[in-house]
Amino acid sequence: MNACDVMTLNVITISPDLDIGAVANTLVGNQISAVPVVAMDGKLLGIVSEGDLMRHTGTDAERPRSWWLDFFRDSSTLARDFARTHARKAKDVMTPNPVTVSPDTPLAEIATLFEKRRIKRVPVVIGGRLVGIVSRANLIQALASRASEELPRAHSDEALREAIVASLRDQPWAKRPINIVVHHGVVDLWGFVDSAAEKDAIRVAAEAAPGVKAVNDNLRLYPVMYGAT
Repeated sequence: MNACDVMTLNVITISPDLDIGAVANTLVGNQISAVPVVAMDGKLLGIVSEGDLMRHTGTDAERPRSWWLDFFRDSSTLARDFARTHARKAKDVMTPNPVTVSPDTPLAEIATLFEKRRIKRVPVVIGGRLVGIVSRANLIQALASRASEELPRAHSDEALREAIVASLRDQPWAKRPINIVVHHGVVDLWGFVDSAAEKDAIRVAAEAAPGVKAVNDNLRLYPVMYGAT
């Protein structure tokens, strides 16, 4: 299996000029731990994670430091630290030029990348433009769908997945990022949706694709946030 077989589509993204507070609300509101920063033309510029926002709080920057620590830090590094901790926009706190993969990158290679680089997710790009994202959760979901033993992928699985994706692409109610895994004609649906009606509609769309043998609906409803204004 490759990145294109498990990547999350309809990725939630932000613009480089988005206010830091809005970035935090995007993470919290969508229950994600990082969000790609994308230019108007779709080019991936960077990624903002929870860790980036925590560093932005200035906790480390405001803590008194020994003079000799700063002595060994060049002025450019100190300037970048200041900009990061005092920034107001996503472009100033994001991790630029993040590690990326292509749609045909094998999952084994992605798993190794996660381990070596100690990252939790990797954007999938074509020509520098974001087309999806693969997270650790996606890899686990793929393992759950394939059971414990590695089996050869049926040639038609990719076509089935694309048929389901295409049937949902233009539906106005199917805008949440979900993950679709197909193995030997069995479809596993993962992710969060806004309503039970949306959940049922996605399942029906998957079941209606010619060649689908069964659908495992693992979709979950977003929790209601009481007290929101």
